[in-house]
Amino acid sequence: MGLPGEEGEFAALFERHRGELQVHCYRMLGSLHDAEDLVQETFLRAWRNREGFEGRSSFRTWLYRIATNACLDALARRRARPVVVDGGYGELPWLQPYPDHLLDELAASDAGPDSTVVAKETIELAFMAAIQHLPPNQRAVLILRDVLGWPAKEAASLLDTSVASANSALQRARETMQKRLPARRADWTREAAPSEEERELLRRYIEAHERADVERFAELLSEDVSFSMPPEPTWVAGRGEVMRFLAANGFGSPDVLGDLRLVPVRANRQPGAANYVRAPGDTEFRAMALDVLRFEDGRLAEMTAFTPDLFPAFGLPLTLDR
Repeated sequence: MGLPGEEGEFAALFERHRGELQVHCYRMLGSLHDAEDLVQETFLRAWRNREGFEGRSSFRTWLYRIATNACLDALARRRARPVVVDGGYGELPWLQPYPDHLLDELAASDAGPDSTVVAKETIELAFMAAIQHLPPNQRAVLILRDVLGWPAKEAASLLDTSVASANSALQRARETMQKRLPARRADWTREAAPSEEERELLRRYIEAHERADVERFAELLSEDVSFSMPPEPTWVAGRGEVMRFLAANGFGSPDVLGDLRLVPVRANRQPGAANYVRAPGDTEFRAMALDVLRFEDGRLAEMTAFTPDLFPAFGLPLTLDR
C-alpha cells in the first residue's frame, strides 16, 4: 500500500487518526498541551518518512509507532520529575486535564477507534497520575498492552524489543500501578456519562461556591477529602484541613476573594467546574481555576484545581460579564 505523495492528501489520511493519537500522547505525557505538540511532531515525522512505509503493518499501527517514539524522545528531554510531597497530584507539575468534548468527538467519529481508546478507567486523573510514575518504556508497554489491548508480539515490535523484554516491563509496570492506584478504585463507577446523583452533587458544589456558603460546602465533603492544585506542590487532606486551606485563600469571604461564578465542565470522564471570580471593584468575572472532581458514596472525595490557561481548550472564555 502506497501513501499519498501530496501533502494535502496525506494530511487528510492522517486526520482520521489525529484524535486517538492525541489521547495516546496524552497518556504518555500527562499534559494536554504537550500531547497537542507531539501529535504535530508525529505528523511531520510521518510525512518526512512516508516512503519508508512498506505496508507490512496498518497505517494506524505505523502512526502509533511514530507517535510512541516521539513521546519517548520528549520524555527523555523532559527535565521535570515528580515532586516529593505527601500525596495528591501536585507532585506532577505537568499534569493537565483532558476535555471530555474531545473524547466524545473521538468516540462518535465514523472512523473512530474501539472504545478502549477513550475508556473512563484509563483516562481518569487517578490513572493518569499513577502512570506518570512509570519509566517511559514501561509506560509505553502498559498503554499498548493494557489500555489499547495490543498483542504482545505487536507491542514488542513497535517498541523494537523482544516479547520477553516487553512482558517483563509490563509486569513491573502492573506492579507499580497496583501500588499507585487508590485501593477502592475498582468500586468507582465506570459509566462515562454523569449519573443523576453526580449532576445533583455538582449542582450543590456550584451553588455553595456562588453563595459563599461554607457550611453547605463542608457538608458535601467526605471525611478524607483531598485537594491538589498542579503545578503547585500542594496537597491537603481531611475535611477540616481542606476547609481551613480554602478559608485562608478567601473562600466564604466575598469581600476578600470576590464573587464567584462557576460553569460546569467535564474532564477525564469526571465532573468539574470552571471558576470565575469578580474581585472587589472589578466589573468582570475572570478565569480563576478549573476544578476536576471525584464524588464517592454521595460525597466529594477529591478536588483538583488546574490553572486558568486551560479554559480555551474546554471552549470557555477567559471572562464573563455576569
